[in-house]
Amino acid sequence: MNKPTLVPTRTPVAAAAALTALVLGGCASSTSSEDINTLPAGLSGAIAEKVYDGTADDLLTAGLGKTGLMGAAPAYAVPAAPTATELRRNAVYNNYRALVDYTAAGGMGVFFGPNIDLSGGNTLGEGKIAGREYIAYADDGTGRQNVTLMVQIPDSFQPGRPCIVTATSSGSRGVYGAIGTAGEWGLKRGCAVAYTDKGSGNGLHDLTSGAVMARDGTMLDAATAAGKALFQSAAAASEVAAFNAATPNRVAYKHAHSQQNPEKDWGRNTLDAVRLAFYVLNERYGTATAADANKKVRTIVPGNTIVIASSVSNGGGAALAAAEQDTEGLIDGIAVSEPNAQPGANGGLTIQQGAATVATHSKPLIDYFTYANVYQPCAALSLQASQVLAAAFWPAAFTTAAQNRCTALAARGLLTGATLAEQADAALAKLNRYGWQAESNFFQQSHYRFATNSIAVTYVNTYGRFSVTDSVCGFSMANTDATGNVIAQVAATQAGLFASGNGIPPTGGVNLVYDRSVGGARLDFLATSPTSGTADFALDGALCLRSLVTGQDEATGATLTGTLKAQSDRVIAGVNAVQLTAKLRGKPTIIVAGRSDTLLPINHTARAYFGKNQLTDPASDAAKVRYIEVTNAQHFDTFIAFGALLGYDTKAVPLHPYLNQALNAMWNHLTTGAALPVSQVVRTTARATSATALSAANVPAIATAPAAGDQIVMTGSTLKVPD
Repeated sequence: MNKPTLVPTRTPVAAAAALTALVLGGCASSTSSEDINTLPAGLSGAIAEKVYDGTADDLLTAGLGKTGLMGAAPAYAVPAAPTATELRRNAVYNNYRALVDYTAAGGMGVFFGPNIDLSGGNTLGEGKIAGREYIAYADDGTGRQNVTLMVQIPDSFQPGRPCIVTATSSGSRGVYGAIGTAGEWGLKRGCAVAYTDKGSGNGLHDLTSGAVMARDGTMLDAATAAGKALFQSAAAASEVAAFNAATPNRVAYKHAHSQQNPEKDWGRNTLDAVRLAFYVLNERYGTATAADANKKVRTIVPGNTIVIASSVSNGGGAALAAAEQDTEGLIDGIAVSEPNAQPGANGGLTIQQGAATVATHSKPLIDYFTYANVYQPCAALSLQASQVLAAAFWPAAFTTAAQNRCTALAARGLLTGATLAEQADAALAKLNRYGWQAESNFFQQSHYRFATNSIAVTYVNTYGRFSVTDSVCGFSMANTDATGNVIAQVAATQAGLFASGNGIPPTGGVNLVYDRSVGGARLDFLATSPTSGTADFALDGALCLRSLVTGQDEATGATLTGTLKAQSDRVIAGVNAVQLTAKLRGKPTIIVAGRSDTLLPINHTARAYFGKNQLTDPASDAAKVRYIEVTNAQHFDTFIAFGALLGYDTKAVPLHPYLNQALNAMWNHLTTGAALPVSQVVRTTARATSATALSAANVPAIATAPAAGDQIVMTGSTLKVPD
């Protein structure tokens, strides 16, 4: 019998019926070549498979269960030499907790977590999930891309009703970076989950010792790694020797220094993970061909499988990019949260919140990050911001540096105001005019402390495809001591970086260093700029990074020349290579974002992308895209868990529950034809005190029929968002 043709749009119920007919009623007297399961192109080496019993170890919690994930970090038997199994366990632990509020008061174990089922019930015990995990690596033949792909298949997977969920890593994290978000939802749904580190994962190269991180997280010697490292700097030996002599004890990181600009391939990497998922599913569940028992007929195919592209942050942006690039019809629907969605040129769009028109929107990521890197530390001193970090995170020296930053900016003519207070208010006003919501003002200080400078340095390097030896704008990466001086890598810390690092220093003991600091290289937060002669968070370096993005001097407006001009051209070319189209090929889509997102301001990301989609996609396609904006939600749910140390717990609600709701809504739409929720503002309430536990009243559900005053609408070329 010939293979039946399945409905390509996977109408509800039809796909399952068609697959049943195929599996139970199909027979093959002859098998065409396209029916045979074949290994996806571009894989390097063998596919590793491991079975997890769901008791001692599992797919979702690495054997820790809900209780273990909420408890203290597991210890290594030998801290200086953790095993690959221990590193995987701790990577799951750290990556899970990095994306959710892991406290009971903040909702874990109550509204979300391994023990909570997809209906919100506390029915899953410790939440361990048995199944199989497959890991492979994709490369272009150079050995330098080395993209990690992973597929998890829970034992609950039903080959008669196949489904796949993508879980591309957030940030610059390794392959387990989305385990607690899209990964968890997909595993609970009984779907195969397709992961990738998108070529920007947590790979370190210690240029002094030659240590590199193996694919399984253990440490190798670069000289004998033989392609088994996650990342190895491509700089010539002579260049590295000269670099080490001038700046010893430095390291290279994959996202910053691979010279690949991996972001341009994040959509393709996500599609590669889906292709790998189809391959391993058919190897496991496909029927043997009549001619060769070792070959399988593809019975699980796009035509009978529900595929949802999902994830958060950079992973969410990768899911959107994958949908834009999906010429094969692999993806059926999209549900993402707080996506890094760079919509590119978007001058035809106006964004309006309430009666106010947003002054600046749709800027590329590195544009608004280098802008924030200049003005954010001064703005953090404004009484309108009002966040006061604990001394453990913001010692007195940092306050002095922030004050010096205000003074230095005013001296360069970049800020108005005769007093420190006026300068701080002016800096905050500049950020608000540049696209940051007033609702995000409170979070400016903590974002500068933990994210802004590291992202500015990393992304300027990656977009320009610079080598670590280029020392762009005088920044490097190294371990530092308490006074900010560079020290050798701490071996025990380095040994656990696969699990503890997030791929973008400062992380796991590796910090940013400003090599041009007066008196010698120092931790950037303690560095003294040559121009001001004060400790001002390395303002000279921040202005240099900004100039490479804009092509001109921030203070004078003069066009760059010479080396800086050449570097700037490279950065701008890299930025242009990663902009998205916002054309989603008619795929139903739900985009969730927090109004207070300070890391990826919605006027440059979620709002801007949605608005461009509504303007540029055909009307029939744009009608399938929804945007959900959640008040009091911001980018880092895990920061809420720090309580009074950061102050998020009484200012923010978790966004994670809304990703789960969006995924449920998309699933229902694809399987039963249920209507997608209307684009809307969801109005939440932050907890009253640190001691108050999150309740359902704090995080109301996405409404099926929101009030008119809560609906987000397009009127002509204007995206109108209610206050």
